[in-house]
Amino acid sequence: MSSVTVTATTRPANSSIDNLGKMSVMDELRSFEKEGYFDLGHPLLNRIAHSFIKAAGIGALQAVSREAYFTVVEGVGIDSTDGNGAKKRFPDLRGETNRKSIEALVKSTGKETFQWGLAAGVFSGLTYGLNEACGYHDWKNSAVAGAITGMTLALTTDDTTHEQVVQSAITGAAIATAANMLTGIF
Repeated sequence: MSSVTVTATTRPANSSIDNLGKMSVMDELRSFEKEGYFDLGHPLLNRIAHSFIKAAGIGALQAVSREAYFTVVEGVGIDSTDGNGAKKRFPDLRGETNRKSIEALVKSTGKETFQWGLAAGVFSGLTYGLNEACGYHDWKNSAVAGAITGMTLALTTDDTTHEQVVQSAITGAAIATAANMLTGIF
């Protein structure tokens, strides 16, 4: 006759199963940093997707908060024009009906969300790819990734000109290089 030994194990008090209902929003966000949102099977794809999602969320918040600001400013009666008399807001946001206004808001917010996500995804993917190809990370990789990202972003705007593409490439390269050089200083 054989005997069976049963041993009881205890989980630590900070186990994720025990704290499932007790996690704060910040704890949830921190867990995404460690584990990621999902796994696409390759580090490059994961990096692009994560960057896109994070930046797209920021872009959406920025677009909606800007519109909320202009709505409040108009309600109070403060002049919200720039020096040339043009309003700095989404075009066609004040439709004939509330439904058209909401549709315009969603369309404009979606476009801006896509632009932010595209910029982050392209830059992150290019930086990762250049780092893997060269075997190291330096300011030149950042400059190239920034220039290509700037060009890509310029091409998402309406009526893009050659000058806008070049200016965006130069701006993207300059910002990426500066960010690379300042990394670790602050």
